[in-house]
Amino acid sequence: MTDNEKLAELLFGDTDKTVEYFEEKYPPRELPEGARVTRFAPSPTGYLHIGGLFGALTDILTAKASGGVSVLRIEDTDKKREVGDGLEAIIDGFRDFGLSFDEGVTGIKTQKGAYGPYIQSERLEIYWAVAKKLVAEGKAYPCFCSAEELDGIRTQQEKEGAPFGGYYGKWAKCRNLTYAQIEEKIKNAEPYVLRFRSDGDGEKRIVFDDIIKGKMEVPENVIDEVLLKSNKIPTYHFAHVCDDHFMRTTHVIRGEEWLSSIAKHIQMFKACGFKTPKYAHTPQIMKIDGETGAKRKFSKRKDPEAAVSYFVREGYPKEALIEYLMGLLNSNFEDWRRANASADIFSFPFNLKKMSASGCLFDLVKLADISKNAVSVMSAQTVFDRVYEWAKNYDGELYRLFSLDKEKAVRILNIDRENPKPRKDIAKWSQVKDCVSYFYNEIYSENYTLPQNITADDACEIIRAYRGVFDVRDDKQVWFDKIRSICAPLGFTANVKEYKKTPDAFKGHVGDVSTVIRIALTGRTNTPDLHAIIGILGADETDARLARAELLFKEKN
Repeated sequence: MTDNEKLAELLFGDTDKTVEYFEEKYPPRELPEGARVTRFAPSPTGYLHIGGLFGALTDILTAKASGGVSVLRIEDTDKKREVGDGLEAIIDGFRDFGLSFDEGVTGIKTQKGAYGPYIQSERLEIYWAVAKKLVAEGKAYPCFCSAEELDGIRTQQEKEGAPFGGYYGKWAKCRNLTYAQIEEKIKNAEPYVLRFRSDGDGEKRIVFDDIIKGKMEVPENVIDEVLLKSNKIPTYHFAHVCDDHFMRTTHVIRGEEWLSSIAKHIQMFKACGFKTPKYAHTPQIMKIDGETGAKRKFSKRKDPEAAVSYFVREGYPKEALIEYLMGLLNSNFEDWRRANASADIFSFPFNLKKMSASGCLFDLVKLADISKNAVSVMSAQTVFDRVYEWAKNYDGELYRLFSLDKEKAVRILNIDRENPKPRKDIAKWSQVKDCVSYFYNEIYSENYTLPQNITADDACEIIRAYRGVFDVRDDKQVWFDKIRSICAPLGFTANVKEYKKTPDAFKGHVGDVSTVIRIALTGRTNTPDLHAIIGILGADETDARLARAELLFKEKN
């Protein structure tokens, strides 16, 4: 037995499972040729970021487009940064926007798939087996340097003008300890970490093909990275190499911020004897800074929309946000959607190579436009169901009002809906209360501000005349004809074209008369179909509001 093999037994004597055991337990997947296995691997260290949703969608689309498998893996090895509800926030975020993975974590205590467990803290035996093999092959070693010693190394590197900091070369103090020296330190219970023994040459470069960014070159890694911390928990770098191999990941899709680590990851795959997956580094999501007008990354501190939960609280329909992100992912998505208006979004032929290599600009205005279009084609019942469920959690007052008469709420939401040119005034459920407020006296705010060309005296006469002909039973044509009939006696024309031809001959036109009635009933100059509004308000409420408006305009004279 070599010293390295003795060292492996010394460090991992209680590790009875081998790499060969896990190779047999997690065999290559039986998938169609060209099928891609992707994984999204967040850490439960906070809320689900909009960039996380962007990345997860990329993973799912890539797998689906190739007949492959998408996996949700939770990387929870950094316990210091983990938050109590971090996993729940991730699961809820995906559920809220209708994203699901083929394998992996499905809930707080649930998982599915044959390549699990899918939580890193439950996979320690795998990491230890690989680490033991690396030690036996002389590719890893224990390092007993304290935090103070590591600080001293950094200070010395700065003094000597080292090209970069880190544990390598002459500063790797424990790299060449003998077996006897290590054994003595272990017997003395000195704490240690396990480091990778890099064989990199700083003068050489690694060349690899990034599916999104193309051919790239980076210097070889020379740092002896930590593989296992002193508590035998793996670092991200080591754990993801083991996990991607044994989950048989074919394509690692991740943010471009990980490009700086690519050399060490490729090096570790090779040292472990694992096939290196293909890499695709996605661009960051950017926004326009309101203060400077320049592009910048999303800020957790400055930008509430950085969190996926923001879009849930605001009530953006899940399909609208996903549709918008699809347009950021592939520029040809919008053309495809126009040609396939009713197709399932996941039938889109997504292609990683068509992703932008530079940052994607997130535009809330464009998202609102997409969202309005999405809501406009929903049935009134669907809109009600969505708003009702949203209000249950985020707007108790609206929830209570809708609960009192659900049929009335559906009728309200059906105004100017389910027709060839549906209304497009709702982008998110948080806007609904304002849109429907004039139907509920509990939240209705009267506003009798008139257009500049209408006096209070004219408004009073219009309301008085309309009350004289109003009948809630009138169909839409009779109702409008009655409004036209009161125009001429009051100095208005029932013909808009006539008014435009000779404006000085009239006080206004039928549209101005309708606007006064609209203001009296809703407090607004723009609403959906007024005839439908009156039908829902009913005769008594309509007349009561008209009477109040008439009195107010009379008092202003």
